[in-house]
Amino acid sequence: MGLLDLEFSVVKMAKLKPFCLLVFQISRFSRYNSSFFFLFSSLLLLFTAFPQVKSGDAEALLALRASIDPLGVLQWGLGGINVCQWQGVKECLNGRVIKLVVEKFNLSGTLDGKSLNQLDQLRVLSFKENSLSGQIPELSGLANLKSLFLNNNKFSGKIPVSLSMMHRLKVVVLSGNTISGPIPMSFVSLSRLYVLYLQDNRLTGAIPPFNQSSLRFFNVSNNALSGKVPLTAALIKFNESSFVGNIDLCGEQIRTPCNFGPSASPSYPVAPTKTRHRKTNTKLTLIIVLSVVGFVLLCIIAALLLMFLRKTRKEKEVRSKVVARGLEEGATSGVASGSRDDNNDGSKRGGFSWDQGAEGLGSLVFLGPGDQQMSYSLEDLLKASAETLGRGTMGSTYKAVMESGYILTVKRLKDARYPTMEEFRRHIEIVGRLRHPNLVPLRAYFQAKEERLLVYDYFPNGSLFSLIHGSRAAGGSKPLHWTSCLKIAEDLAAGLLYIHQNPGLTHGNLKSTNVLLGSDFESCLTDYGLTPFRNPDSHEESSASSLFYRAPECRDVRRPLTQQADVYSYGVLLLELLTGKTPYRDLVQEHGSDIPMWVRSVREEETESGDEPPSSNEASEEKLGALLNIAMGCVAIVPENRPIMREVLRMIREARAEAHLSSNSSDHSPGRWSDTVQSLPREEHLSI
Repeated sequence: MGLLDLEFSVVKMAKLKPFCLLVFQISRFSRYNSSFFFLFSSLLLLFTAFPQVKSGDAEALLALRASIDPLGVLQWGLGGINVCQWQGVKECLNGRVIKLVVEKFNLSGTLDGKSLNQLDQLRVLSFKENSLSGQIPELSGLANLKSLFLNNNKFSGKIPVSLSMMHRLKVVVLSGNTISGPIPMSFVSLSRLYVLYLQDNRLTGAIPPFNQSSLRFFNVSNNALSGKVPLTAALIKFNESSFVGNIDLCGEQIRTPCNFGPSASPSYPVAPTKTRHRKTNTKLTLIIVLSVVGFVLLCIIAALLLMFLRKTRKEKEVRSKVVARGLEEGATSGVASGSRDDNNDGSKRGGFSWDQGAEGLGSLVFLGPGDQQMSYSLEDLLKASAETLGRGTMGSTYKAVMESGYILTVKRLKDARYPTMEEFRRHIEIVGRLRHPNLVPLRAYFQAKEERLLVYDYFPNGSLFSLIHGSRAAGGSKPLHWTSCLKIAEDLAAGLLYIHQNPGLTHGNLKSTNVLLGSDFESCLTDYGLTPFRNPDSHEESSASSLFYRAPECRDVRRPLTQQADVYSYGVLLLELLTGKTPYRDLVQEHGSDIPMWVRSVREEETESGDEPPSSNEASEEKLGALLNIAMGCVAIVPENRPIMREVLRMIREARAEAHLSSNSSDHSPGRWSDTVQSLPREEHLSI
């Protein structure tokens, strides 16, 4: 008895074991009751007269392994008869296999169609990236199949017509084989078809007139297809990349006119007739030179083509990993290129890797009036190298460097509360329309069932936190000069007022790490307008200072954030500017009405230590007093006692205007602001 026969016997005996035990127990009892034994025997005969119901999945998988696994890589049957725990069985329903994913096992041989068709509850079937050969078998028994992945094998022959009879089929990926023959015309009847990938095969004939409204991803490139690409509503939206590599194709999508009408005739370039007596040494020399140049150019093109093929091969390997996370999980997803994300901390760099959900890869949605002209896509973003810039309560922020060299900031709202996709879209489109010199613009967004991504401009000059505190520990930072404080205060007030002018909008998370410095070192607010996505069940920020920026009435995460709460956070930020102290404690509760005295004492200590130049006139003291008065009004405990941002901006602009008139050259040196930013570490962001 061979190993396979032994495994079949074990499976069958395991199924009969409970029944045999029942018979044994009843037979012991029946020795003392003959009438009961007669009744039991009659029921037993009646039971055996009908066929027994069995799932057959274990036997089907073992028979399938015999045809595709000559090396014994798959350990099916050795760990027990529970098929739901076998390698590659990703999901079961009522003991039946509904998701079988057997990839990269170096399997060979041919698929046993009879065994496969016994797995009639399959929804997802994947044998991609093996070495299976032969023709794809008829799979008409898999009536429930939704996703089929047989790409990157050695399949040959024709595409089985039976696939078009599987009306629940949504995803068909057969790329990277040697399949020949035409694309079955009956595929147009697959009303749910979402993904059809047939590229890199040897298909011939015309492209059927696919017109399914559900078709979102389509690729038949690098085959031998011919004729005109149909101008259907489903195919007109795909560009040249879906058809490239078919030299006999023509049509509008690939910008190649079709010239095979009844009166059309091919026009070939005719070489002019040359007589021998007109050939000269000059022409011969020209021919030789052109031949040499042509040979050199051919070598260069061949080298470039070789480099391109190597790059394409690597991208295919990367693409398969992203497909496994997107299409196989959702059974209706798209295919994308991406890189694996190995960086769970800020010290590592890698590519992005995120759950694209059951809605498919989709695309970036650009928000601003001119943002639609951006020359990058979600696929470009997925292939970008990524560096973690910071982590917050709603997710992580990354620096993304694309292959073109373009740099973006991507915020991934992984830990945020997930509203419906329509609610998210409506709110983000409102936030994305905000454009102001003191706001970091939100350029685009992406969302899937379990993913939210926000794309911002990248600001290489770092954050206000790094400007104030530098690389020194908290508590030892240097307070900024009063002229710098006034400029930053005006920038922040202008940006915050612009947000508040939009009904219902707040910043909601104002702190020094959420203020970035622009190209001219102007202060720009970021992370604004995201409060609707706060998860009330999440833990508070790990940094205590983040809590103390928040107004007392809003420190309970379940309380809604208001514009008055933004004003309080703005006041705390002014005190941080004036003192260089991060609010690791509640400043209002700790210092109360003595805040002005505390601020002046801190600045005097810096002056005495030599870190801050002494003020030589009354103007500096006056402007510090003005900023202190504004800060004290903003951090009022009662929200109704706080000024609105329009009043705050007016008071700051008045103070700056008076400073220009009253300050002498030594106190208001044009170089003072540039001196302040010289110590700023570049390429630095903190938690956003």
